[in-house]
Amino acid sequence: MSDPSVPHHVAIVMDGNGRWATSRYLPRIAGHKQGVEALRTCVQSCIDRGVAVLTVFAFSSENWNRPTEEVSGLMDLLGMALTREVPRLQANGVRMHFVGNRLQLSSKVQAGLVQAELDTSKNQRMIFNICFNYGGRWDIAQAAQKLVDSGQAITEMALDRAMALAHVPDPDLLIRTGGELRISNFLLWQSAYSEFYFTNKLWPDFDAAALDEAIVFFKTRERRFGQTSAQLKTQGKSHPVKVHAVKVA
Repeated sequence: MSDPSVPHHVAIVMDGNGRWATSRYLPRIAGHKQGVEALRTCVQSCIDRGVAVLTVFAFSSENWNRPTEEVSGLMDLLGMALTREVPRLQANGVRMHFVGNRLQLSSKVQAGLVQAELDTSKNQRMIFNICFNYGGRWDIAQAAQKLVDSGQAITEMALDRAMALAHVPDPDLLIRTGGELRISNFLLWQSAYSEFYFTNKLWPDFDAAALDEAIVFFKTRERRFGQTSAQLKTQGKSHPVKVHAVKVA
């Protein structure tokens, strides 16, 4: 049985790679490479702690505005990471989902994402969502367009089912590294009742101990979902469970 005090779904804005590299007089892409190492550690740490879903913000729809050489380096890094990391994730029982607008990506990158999803499609130990070329506003807009195209009424429940992360429950804990106090267009719909945890630690320095600090913070939160503290005490709950319709395609 899972520990109710451990977040079922953790989402992370992995911020600070560029600043980490700059502070060491290294090119920004070196920070992104180190960020991949930190992500590998984070995935394993989440598995070890019983987190069922991990969602990370790898490349936002606004990141295309960065210098061309950095964007190109990130695309190359994605290809290398897929080659190196997918076998490890497969061995660990991790199922991968890439979430975002794939139309702007090259056919080679798109094929790599599809293959990674296929290779890990039967794994059940943890779901790992990588938001790549993703934006929260894009997600809401594409969900609404799906409903319009299918002739469905636009309701909260229908929109929820049409979101790009409809296959998992909403995040319980949203972490942002790097010291910024915003979510930068990440999971705008899904984070309505998430607990937010901000840390000054740059993403390449985010380790298992840092994850534990975030989980300790989460354990202190009273999650009411619109109820009162008195109601929770009557029900004997300190961490009420929000009911979701979970579907893994």
